[in-house]
Amino acid sequence: QVQLVESGGGLVQAGGSLKLSCAASGIIFSINAMGWYRQAPGKQRELVATITSGGSTNYADSVKGRFTISRDNAKNTVYLQMNSLKPEDTAVYYCNTDALTAYGSSRYTGRFWGQGTQVTVSS
Repeated sequence: QVQLVESGGGLVQAGGSLKLSCAASGIIFSINAMGWYRQAPGKQRELVATITSGGSTNYADSVKGRFTISRDNAKNTVYLQMNSLKPEDTAVYYCNTDALTAYGSSRYTGRFWGQGTQVTVSS
């Protein structure tokens, strides 16, 4: 099994910056894509950014040019640098990953989620 632990959320004024981190641990043979999603109150969870094991990135249009996703493969950690934050960025941010892991003697690829970290941007 794989556990994801996020950190770095908090309260910031509009125009400010935050950096989120998400570390994966547990039985991990390999990690494929890693990503960040967010869910605002009353809204569906939406994609923020993803990064492949090779470093290719993809961003939601709403965060392009402001957010940067990166990863440290040696540490099984993904980061999200968020600049020029806006009140509409307020949400719970979740990281996820597709990882090759094991349950007993069986290997499988599963999608795992972190518990979420709150980001609040005040106007």
